[in-house]
Amino acid sequence: MRKIIAALALPLLILAQPARAQSILRDAETEALFADMTKPLIIAAGLNPRDVHVVLVNDPSINAFVAGGQTVYIHSGTIQSADTANEIQGVIAHEIGHIAGGHVPLGDRAYQPALGIQIVSLVLGIAAAAAGSAEGAAGILAAGQQAALGNYLAFSREQEASTDAAGAKYLNASGITGRGYLSFFGKLQRLEARYNITRAVTFALDHPVSGDRIANLTETLRSSPAWDRPPDPALQERFRRVKAKLAGFVDEPKQTLNAYPASDQSVYAHYARAYAYHKSGYPEKANAEADALIAVAPHDPYFLEIKGQILLESGEPAAALIPLREATEITNYQPLIATTFGHALIATEDKTNIAEAEKVLRQAVARDYENPFAWFQLGTVYELKGDRARSLLATAERASLTGDARTAAFSARAAMIGLTQNSVDWIRAQDIALTAQNALDDSRKGGRR
Repeated sequence: MRKIIAALALPLLILAQPARAQSILRDAETEALFADMTKPLIIAAGLNPRDVHVVLVNDPSINAFVAGGQTVYIHSGTIQSADTANEIQGVIAHEIGHIAGGHVPLGDRAYQPALGIQIVSLVLGIAAAAAGSAEGAAGILAAGQQAALGNYLAFSREQEASTDAAGAKYLNASGITGRGYLSFFGKLQRLEARYNITRAVTFALDHPVSGDRIANLTETLRSSPAWDRPPDPALQERFRRVKAKLAGFVDEPKQTLNAYPASDQSVYAHYARAYAYHKSGYPEKANAEADALIAVAPHDPYFLEIKGQILLESGEPAAALIPLREATEITNYQPLIATTFGHALIATEDKTNIAEAEKVLRQAVARDYENPFAWFQLGTVYELKGDRARSLLATAERASLTGDARTAAFSARAAMIGLTQNSVDWIRAQDIALTAQNALDDSRKGGRR
């Protein structure tokens, strides 16, 4: 049974963890799907698609949130719980409403920084409410800062209601049916019923109950010409593929193989089993599933990517070069795929591949700066070339992205010694050193309080 947030057993106010504390899942196919399915919604909200990103968080709970900036974080459990791409579009439309409405900064002022306004966060008093005790929930609320928390929760509920309406507006303006929006709220309503979450405990929630949300949105969505427009079948096909590969990656292999038995010869089943077998240490079986995918679509870059990844991680980097090179070229050097290709080039231990690895990895970090693994691989290339200063700079870049301020500061200062003063790389190393040192100093000050 999927959990609804981690708060069900805790009589505490649950705040979203800062994004860097989360386990982020990155996948080229998934990110391409997110970009295509959200672009019309972002435009309808008056935002720039290049500035708004959807990030997948490895968490089985049903949740989505924004935590500052223009990034939507969506839990893997939300993807797995959805039946259609259209349902996910509804979830993301809601979160875009928070971004367009500036709700995270407002929420910061109402409570504290790093607050993620969440679509299904069940908060203070929920354990007592789930047991059917509105009085118990009220007792918990009464302890401590009852007035402050009550004001905050009311403030949040008001934001959630306005953002629900904004999400509906963006769906209608984009010509995207709101059926998925309502059906996903219907899923949440059934989960609330399971835990006896009713209007009687609304005061303990930071969002309206799902039944009220459905009632408030139905007329707006049904009256739109978009209501009867069929969802995009191409997006739905891509969603089913992503959902299957996600199951293969995050679920226990036994669970995946039960859900996608060998008798199922669909593309989705081959995809899920390829990841499950690879994850559980059966490279031959994983390879066979990848071959089955490629037999269906020989030049699908994502099928080629998984084929190359299986070969690479099974100790056959030279064999991995063929599918990974083709996948990289077909996607015009998509950074995540290019990084895996660069890794394979290095792993061959063939010196003639180093120049190509450097070219590929430099393009990867130029197009996707926040990719620690790409920086690690690029640092390895520089080390193999004997360019110690740039190897240290790449280490500093990776450390700054992963929050390792100590390593970032040390490596950046060491890199500056070997770089030409006032060159682009030297200035970048100086910037990292100063930023990392400031973070270290702030940490020490915080520890002394």
